[in-house]
Parts: sequence; C-alpha cells; structure tokens
Amino acid sequence: MLSVRKTSVKTLKPGSYFIIDGEPCRVVSIEKSKPGKHGAAKANIMAIGFFDNRKRNVVMPADRMVDVPVIDKRAATIIADMGETLSLMDSETYETFEIARPTDEELAAKIALNAEVEYWEIMGRRVIVRVK
Repeated sequence: MLSVRKTSVKTLKPGSYFIIDGEPCRVVSIEKSKPGKHGAAKANIMAIGFFDNRKRNVVMPADRMVDVPVIDKRAATIIADMGETLSLMDSETYETFEIARPTDEELAAKIALNAEVEYWEIMGRRVIVRVK
C-alpha cells in the first residue's frame, strides 16, 4: 500500500515533499510564472530525491495535481548493529525490523547500541533521520 495524497502544484513550498517519477523528493526551490495569453501559469520546481539525493527539475502547470507522500515519523531504539544494517525496535508497537545504516557520516557517527533514533517511513521504505 503506497501512502500518498493529492495536492496542487501551486500549494508546494520549499521544504515540502512530492513524488517525481515514483521517487519522493524534497522541494528546494519553486518559481511560478504568471498565466500568459496562450496558457496557464507554469511552475519550475527544483527538488532532491529523499532516498537517492539526485537533483530533479520539472516544469508543469501550476494547477496540476501531484502526489505527495505521507511521512510516518516514529521513534525506535537500536537493539543490534550488524555492520551494514541495524536492528531497531519501535518505541510504540515494539515491532523489530532491520534498516540500512545511514550514509550521512555525521549521523552514522552518533549510532550506538540502545540509542534512541527517529525514523521516517515513506512509501513502504524506512530511513533513520536523526539520533535523539
């Protein structure tokens, strides 16, 4: 089940998320033009992929509906370090699962057993965003 909702392009702001080519992306900048004689207002959107960090640039009508991912922000405790992956236990449901070690050096340096982390679940994928 993909958890997405619809919103209009004109409601997007820098820092918000939407889906480009099946990849959730964070909007870095958005420029909106005025409607012209022969068409609707356009939006030029620069975004960065949440999971792959690739820059994406799209131009689309400002009144078009786009998919926005529903981000489930949760807390968990690190219960095992298995090298490339970490085993976490959710603080609310006590569910245990494996998650990839963060690639960000600053975040990876803070990883330790029994540390409290915040992870986001986006479109069925989980990622650690910070260590509390």
